[in-house]
Amino acid sequence: MLARMLRRSWHRNIGRQLLAVFTVFLAASLISSLLTISINIGDKMSRELKSYGANILIEPAQQGVLSTLFGERSSALTGRNFLSQLELANIKDIFWRNNIIGFAPLLSGEAQVNGQRIAILGTFFSQLVAIPDEEGWHTGQKIISPWWQVAGSWPQEPIIPGAPVQVLVGKQLAQQSGWQAGDQLKLKGPASEFTIKISGILNSGGEEDGQLILPLAAAQALLGLQDKIQAIRVSALTVPENVLSRKARDNLDGLNAEEYDLWYCTAYVSSIAHQLADAISGSVVNPVWQVAASEGAVIDKIQLLLVVVTVAALIAAGMGIASLMISSVMERSTESGLMKALGARPWEILMLFYLESVISALLGGLTGCLAGWGLGGVIGLMLFDSALSFAWMVVPCVLVQSILIAVIGTWFATRRIALLHPAAVLYGR
Repeated sequence: MLARMLRRSWHRNIGRQLLAVFTVFLAASLISSLLTISINIGDKMSRELKSYGANILIEPAQQGVLSTLFGERSSALTGRNFLSQLELANIKDIFWRNNIIGFAPLLSGEAQVNGQRIAILGTFFSQLVAIPDEEGWHTGQKIISPWWQVAGSWPQEPIIPGAPVQVLVGKQLAQQSGWQAGDQLKLKGPASEFTIKISGILNSGGEEDGQLILPLAAAQALLGLQDKIQAIRVSALTVPENVLSRKARDNLDGLNAEEYDLWYCTAYVSSIAHQLADAISGSVVNPVWQVAASEGAVIDKIQLLLVVVTVAALIAAGMGIASLMISSVMERSTESGLMKALGARPWEILMLFYLESVISALLGGLTGCLAGWGLGGVIGLMLFDSALSFAWMVVPCVLVQSILIAVIGTWFATRRIALLHPAAVLYGR
């Protein structure tokens, strides 16, 4: 009986029911796309914000102490302390290995060109690193320093035996020396000398503008420091800090077992740094808190904005459904009065209206999920140049919210049904 009444009601009010479905559809598609964006925004924005630079710095333990005490690194002091290049692969062997976007080892020193002493920096540009289960994995400054602007081309890695070593010259050093891309020079260091070719002019906006940047292997050979590095810059995907991460940052030993496990298994910058310290022997690992804090603040504000827009969509859709149902109840007051006169109870009449709205919500919610998935994908391509992955948990969330929209909107409209008097309604009063 109820099913037949629902079918007749939909048939007689098909235009109004489709309008209700369309209202829920609009809200559901917007909510679905916002939820999809919200789920993916952390990783996507974190990758975008890697333009801030590496967020973790690994140094030798003694060097880190000196940096903390004096606020700067002196070549005379830090030159005595090194990390082993052979342990670089350990960076991709920690619990959060998949969150490591890239890293770049650093080795600084001095060399001579035509009797002129210049600062040199050895590093990776885009170096192939042997990582278990990840064939063809490259890392270097091209990945972790996307703000580096090179006029010309990046140096070739690995070094070709017998060919000039390709290098970058900082913009400031190039202006002082009059060097240009394509120039070949004789570079002499404490341990060896060889010919270099300037492949490009670097504009980094930092201290690299006054340096000669060359492949790490060339710098090690030049300085006589095989397999030695002074520091490692690491770029990792992290989640924003919260109360737990701040507590661990202040006093790690103060965490109980449950808090420690939760902290260790969450991609906080501090927990990743802690794991890296265990992976690289004789090292001290310091998060770059300015970068980490900036990433967390930006992501938190974007997620708050998404929540506000979602709530606004829910309210707007609820008001639309309420308006449609109020109009429907008023137009069908005679029908409701007749049902009462024939012995229908108020809750039975209410059930009819609620079922109609729930069916509209389910239809609008399901189609809205599909549209929201597509809309989220378009937004992902526009903002991040990659499609957003669809999380199936969005479907039940959107359906529940759609049903709540319909039920709440219907509740505002159907309260007057209990006040209807059959005789007055049937007489048109």
